Amino acid sequence: MAGYNILILNGPNLGALGKRQPEIYGTNTMDILPELLLQVLGENSKRVSLEFYQNNSEGKLIDRIEQAKEEGIDGIVLNAGAYTHTSLALADCLAWIELPVVEVHLSNVLARSEPLRQKSFIGRHAIGVIAGFGMMSYALAVQALFQHLEY
Repeated sequence: MAGYNILILNGPNLGALGKRQPEIYGTNTMDILPELLLQVLGENSKRVSLEFYQNNSEGKLIDRIEQAKEEGIDGIVLNAGAYTHTSLALADCLAWIELPVVEVHLSNVLARSEPLRQKSFIGRHAIGVIAGFGMMSYALAVQALFQHLEY
């Protein structure tokens, strides 16, 4: 049975979860994420290595994606934050990187009042998009990515 290396990649302001707009993003911090993901993966958690990376810089996120390709990362769960709606550079990187990516959002971006937040440059390069389930969005994304890698 193959093991998989999955990168959980978070963009701007996601390091401030729990403090930042809890009415939209909830009160949990990213600290709960590793345990939540392993719990949801259950028995499959023995076959998955999770790496977490957060940066506010668009260029550093692109560098990390390119590095992931070189390191043999099998797939990425990406919450690009506001770069989802603005970054052609991230979208261009995902277009050539040849790694499966699941786009994830804590809030339901399609229900947000600002029209700009209802558009994603990332989604067209992702195998799927999961949004609106808070921290469980990450758990659902990791499960989906694992299943994709299996089959």
